[in-house]
Amino acid sequence: MSAKIIDGKQLANTIRQDIKKEVEHLQTKGVTPGLAVILVGDNQASRTYVANKEKACKQLGMKSVLIELPATIDEQTLLTKIVELNNDASIHGILVQLPLPKHISEKKVIETISPEKDVDGFHPINIGRMMTGQDAFLPCTPFGILKMIQSTNIDVTGKHVVVIGRSNIVGKPVGQLFLNENATVTYCHSKTTDLASYTRQADILICAIGKAKFVTEEYVKEGAVVIDVGMSRDENGKLCGDVDFESVQDKSSFITPVPGGVGPMTITMLMYNTLKSAAKEI
Repeated sequence: MSAKIIDGKQLANTIRQDIKKEVEHLQTKGVTPGLAVILVGDNQASRTYVANKEKACKQLGMKSVLIELPATIDEQTLLTKIVELNNDASIHGILVQLPLPKHISEKKVIETISPEKDVDGFHPINIGRMMTGQDAFLPCTPFGILKMIQSTNIDVTGKHVVVIGRSNIVGKPVGQLFLNENATVTYCHSKTTDLASYTRQADILICAIGKAKFVTEEYVKEGAVVIDVGMSRDENGKLCGDVDFESVQDKSSFITPVPGGVGPMTITMLMYNTLKSAAKEI
């Protein structure tokens, strides 16, 4: 058996076509969705992510505002800038690119963004709404993963979802999203003993630990769906994920590639959330 590839790039393009139509519809009502991105410092990876977000906005007809600030900026000045954007009616989504310099509190920054413009889905109010099954801006990577599973037409009700990783950005929220969809969810992490005994029970295995090719075939149940959130370089400098794709592909029913899997979906769901925020105006 060789797994079917869940093509994140293709799915993202399909969703973006729908978003573009909705943006055009909003514009006939006098509303253009606007996304403001704040980039602090000159982290090259962050700069690449931000450029991809700007490109997506342009392709979809959204307004994109990039605010570049020096790494030496003091925390209060940054928070004041966020408050200005909270009060700017032309901006529907605010994103502060992480990581931030050590002297700035990520917690304070996230909590200063208005929950109604928190298109990253990181504000405690949106996390709380998600936890309790209310309408919320969902964190973009977990939301994208859910959409990818739904694209396979697999009913996740009663399925055992095992998540490797417990970050606030991916691991914790992705488990909650699947719990909301009536899956049974197990979280594993660096302190889990006998990790493989859990992962081999997974109908759906989500790998989000940031260790290149860590998950090999012995961790995977025959016929499992494998979602690879990792982004690393192997010993040859080639881009890869947390999953050893070659060995796991023959054991799983569906698998996501790296690159071209989860990555394109993350920015697409950010665009979706920005559209959702803007649509509240009409």
